Amino acid sequence: MQVVADPLAELRDRTSEKWPAFPPDVLPLFVAEMDYPLAEPIAEALIAAVRRSDTGYIGPDDDVQRAFCAFAHRHWDWTVQPDRVTTTTDVSVVIVEALRLVIRPGDGVVINPPVYPPFFDLIPKASGRVVEVPLADEDDRGLRLDLEGIERAFAAGAKAFLLCNPHNPLGLVHSAAELRAVAELADRYGVAVVSDEIHAPLTHSDATFTPYLTVSEAARRHGIAAHSASKAWNLAGLKCALIVTAHDAMAARTATPPKEVEVRTSLFGRIATAAALSSGDEWRAGMLSSVEASRHLLGDLLREQLPDVVFRQPHASFLAWLDFRQLGWGDDPSARALAAKVALVPGTEFGTQGRGFVRLNFACSPEVLTEAIERLATAARTA
Repeated sequence: MQVVADPLAELRDRTSEKWPAFPPDVLPLFVAEMDYPLAEPIAEALIAAVRRSDTGYIGPDDDVQRAFCAFAHRHWDWTVQPDRVTTTTDVSVVIVEALRLVIRPGDGVVINPPVYPPFFDLIPKASGRVVEVPLADEDDRGLRLDLEGIERAFAAGAKAFLLCNPHNPLGLVHSAAELRAVAELADRYGVAVVSDEIHAPLTHSDATFTPYLTVSEAARRHGIAAHSASKAWNLAGLKCALIVTAHDAMAARTATPPKEVEVRTSLFGRIATAAALSSGDEWRAGMLSSVEASRHLLGDLLREQLPDVVFRQPHASFLAWLDFRQLGWGDDPSARALAAKVALVPGTEFGTQGRGFVRLNFACSPEVLTEAIERLATAARTA
């Protein structure tokens, strides 16, 4: 059974970023927040915590670690040891702290634009240097990791690879073969891989997610994975993410940051994450059914009303990467979209490769999505 989005009138009572950022006549399809109601097991766990006044600091509890290990085994056939999972506030913190462990100041860190905008800032925060290896555009296969470009960057001295797996904003699910190839290259050149896997639980039914740390012994030796329930269960405001390792040596390295990195985890975030991973499967299945229906609806609407907009359907997440270049809306089509009362993310935020693109969030009701595309189509006709 699909999860149904809340009505717009109720959504506008929310105070998270998506709703007060623009006037009420604008449809906000920008930030990665879903319009679906919170999963009931999560709501119940949080309400119970409030009722017992359980609002203090996190204590010595491994519920989240055990819940994640069970979830990983259940959905990805991945055996994770609970003592190799540590919590912190969010995936951005995981990335910065992981990079600080594996690079020295000034070392190059590879990323694959167009990619999640904070990557460009998190690397310098960890004292690294951004090395761009854009995704390769293969006509028959679409955008993919440029393995030859990655090898050149490794050979030139880059010391880490910040991998987006699945890839945001494209919803690209990297194959096991591609990830094994990355692991072989990283092992050959002595490169550490930090794999941001926050969108992994949002992989669609027509794709298979492969955790980076499962592809080879080499990947386990040099890899660190970042996980969180925040995207798949809409928990970004509750602040809990996971640092995951799969090798004794790397587990020892991730134990060296100050204890404060772990204790800054929100207690509510930890409670909600444990509930999501242990009791949120039914809600997640319904959410993914709704997301996939919206994905197909978006494709239909674009073909009918905006045929010049290129849309390669994602196989993970609820985010669409839309190419407006044939419409002639300039480097930042989101400006024209906003004039049409639809808020989208400028493609340029994801790197120079995003000129002429936008990112659209389709985790909303069919009515909202239809209205948004109709507004954009009207703007295109009247330009």
